[in-house]
Amino acid sequence: MGVATVFGLCGAAAVGLGLYGVIVNPQPLRKILAFNLLGSGVFLIFGVVARRGAAAGFGGDPVPQALVITGVVVAFSASALAVALLLRLFQETGRATLHADAATSAGANEADP
Repeated sequence: MGVATVFGLCGAAAVGLGLYGVIVNPQPLRKILAFNLLGSGVFLIFGVVARRGAAAGFGGDPVPQALVITGVVVAFSASALAVALLLRLFQETGRATLHADAATSAGANEADP
């Protein structure tokens, strides 16, 4: 088993764990972290595919490297925006969840004398 295969399997495992975390976890911060893990796995797989092409005798193509670097920058900025929105939600509501039923039941309890 070569190095590229090990990296490919690690990338696939990261994608699987990230997808599982996005689907299962109800907390927004955990969803953000799981989405970052999923994106990192995709970047790793993309890098492995580009490396295997170069190892097969094809010329080194700088386009996959540029796409991965651009993707990392975009993923970082999207994560920073998501965390900033989550902090703003916490400042406004006092909790970091998006449960609509909790907000309506809390509002109904305050309205009742």
